Amino acid sequence: MRTQKLTFLSTLILILFMGVLKAQNGSSQAYWVHEDVVKPSMIGQYESICKELTDNMKKYNIQEFNVIVSNTADNRYLWVSPINGMADIEKPIFKTLSEKMGEEKMGDLFDRMDKCYDIEQNYVIHLDKELSYMPGGITQTPEGQEYRKFHYYHYTPSNRAEVNKKVKAIKNLFESKGSKLDYRLYRSGFGTRGAFYMVAIAAKDEADYAGKIAANNELMGEEWQNAYSDFISSLEKYEAFEGRMRPDMGYAPK
Repeated sequence: MRTQKLTFLSTLILILFMGVLKAQNGSSQAYWVHEDVVKPSMIGQYESICKELTDNMKKYNIQEFNVIVSNTADNRYLWVSPINGMADIEKPIFKTLSEKMGEEKMGDLFDRMDKCYDIEQNYVIHLDKELSYMPGGITQTPEGQEYRKFHYYHYTPSNRAEVNKKVKAIKNLFESKGSKLDYRLYRSGFGTRGAFYMVAIAAKDEADYAGKIAANNELMGEEWQNAYSDFISSLEKYEAFEGRMRPDMGYAPK
């Protein structure tokens, strides 16, 4: 996240985002994702620098930034910030921090961070509240559950309607069976590679996740196995990634 990111995204991207954000309503929340693909040998240094950034934001109580962070087993660090309108995108999110820290000091921090990776990406995803299943209320950060399993269900544009229909049917099945397995469903947005649904499932750890899946499979029975198999058969590709939330790197203003 170099100094030039202070304006968040370029004017061109702002224009392209306008159509995306107009579609946002009470049942959907857009998030900007900044993804760093960190070199394995630089993970310790990267995390140390990121915590230095977070400590400075806490020190100066920066109001312009609100982010949760997760990292995956393949060394990707995802910085996820809510977007509520065009004004949020236009804000120079580190302008105040630069003034408080000093431009040279903050520039040095980002220069050191940039040496930790060769690939970075920016894109938008949408939390679909209607297609998510969390009867107790939707939250991205269930207390005490920092383990994550991210399931990516890729589909082709020509198959969008069929896949969407099956996603709705799966949620209806979860509701009818009274499933105890919560999940949040995100739709791909501007800047993503291809179209997909991403399902995020939280657990205490890997063993807890496995136990939740086993209990859900037993509860849902053959009807669930058939519905899931039918859903998978309509996809272009399926991927899954392990990860964990990093509250030590995230930030929310007081």
